[in-house]
Amino acid sequence: MVTKQFSGSPEDADLRRADSLARQIFSDVANKWAFLIIEALGERTLRFSELRNEVEGVSHKMLTQNLRMLERYGLVERTVHPTVPPRVEYALTEPGRALRATVDGMCGWTHQYLGHIEAARRRFDG
Repeated sequence: MVTKQFSGSPEDADLRRADSLARQIFSDVANKWAFLIIEALGERTLRFSELRNEVEGVSHKMLTQNLRMLERYGLVERTVHPTVPPRVEYALTEPGRALRATVDGMCGWTHQYLGHIEAARRRFDG
């Protein structure tokens, strides 16, 4: 497997720079709905309604916006089947599956430290 490497300027890959492409990507992708969509898709292919059922609390509008953004970045593939009515399915691409490993790590970290975080919040909030 060959991974395509970034070939732009170093400034475009620097998250510390306000004008970097990497920061824009990070800002768009690192949101709760995108993470939850990536986690829900996992290794599966889901229709829009199935995905909405999997991601509890997401509105139709937010799911649509995040799916379009993930598709724009090449993390999700949208397949339209020519049926009546059309059947649309979503699946993670190879880069999306690679990002899912990071999302899984975040989920694991949350489960591991949830008690600690809850205790710290109680102390902080008084």
